[in-house]
Amino acid sequence: MRNDTVTTFILLGLTDDPQLQVLIFIFLFLTYTLSITGNLIIITLTFMDSHLRTPMYFFLKNFSFLEISFTSACIPRYLYSIATGDKVITYNACITQVFFTDLCGVTEFFLLAAMSYDRYVAICKPLHYVTIMSSRVCRTLIICCWMAGLCIIIPPLSLGLNLIFCDSDMIDHFACDAFPLVKISCSDTWFMEQTVIICAVLTLNMTLTCVVLSYAYILKTIFRFPSVQQRKKAFSTCSSHMIVVAITYGTCIFIYMNPTAKEEVTVNKVVSLLISSISPTLNPFIYTLRNNQVKKALKDTIKRIAFLSTK
Repeated sequence: MRNDTVTTFILLGLTDDPQLQVLIFIFLFLTYTLSITGNLIIITLTFMDSHLRTPMYFFLKNFSFLEISFTSACIPRYLYSIATGDKVITYNACITQVFFTDLCGVTEFFLLAAMSYDRYVAICKPLHYVTIMSSRVCRTLIICCWMAGLCIIIPPLSLGLNLIFCDSDMIDHFACDAFPLVKISCSDTWFMEQTVIICAVLTLNMTLTCVVLSYAYILKTIFRFPSVQQRKKAFSTCSSHMIVVAITYGTCIFIYMNPTAKEEVTVNKVVSLLISSISPTLNPFIYTLRNNQVKKALKDTIKRIAFLSTK
């Protein structure tokens, strides 16, 4: 974002109503606390419990880390803004926020695709699962997810660094984001907008194709199982991931596939708030409440802590 006159931006947030701001602050503080706590519990359990040291939980651990990073890149700054009334964000801080929120957001899609592939191998090729999903392969997939996220965001971010801001410094959003910044720029933003849409479509197409193909083969394999118990067990291992995929892709498609996204900032910033607060809060509960292994690991850890505390 090239800048001759604007050195700071003003984040307008969601509302100027003091009473609504109090409610929003309480809501965001609770969801952020739950999100950090829930995801940290998952990360801790995967380190402490030997039964959770499998590829599936290795990916889940990394997914929880991404969720913490994503929500921490924008929610604490907005909480600070509501609490202090300070809506000013520096130019460099704004660029940094855009970089980390976009990087974590895009990387999450590639990680969901990798997790889908892991479930495909586990159900469709169970005898070769340990060989195919070795620790080396898992680490390579994680690195590839981060590198893919970085490669996707570099083109639009590079174009964004050349945007010129003349007089307007008010961002109609609770955080720095591409479309609100494009809206206040006095540069010709057509090429950047098209680049953002192309990158979003590319990300969605590549990752969603992987997810759909993986689950198509998974469902085909599950329906061939002879017993109902086997089918039920196979479905239970995938159901949590399928719910998270539906939430993540659904909200993203609403924002980036909406042709009037630039004009409908009010709707999109509310949806963005839900993505950055509700989704990271729900995901730990989705994965724990529907997963017997995680629930057992949590109970065992609580018993171990209670036992040590009584000594």
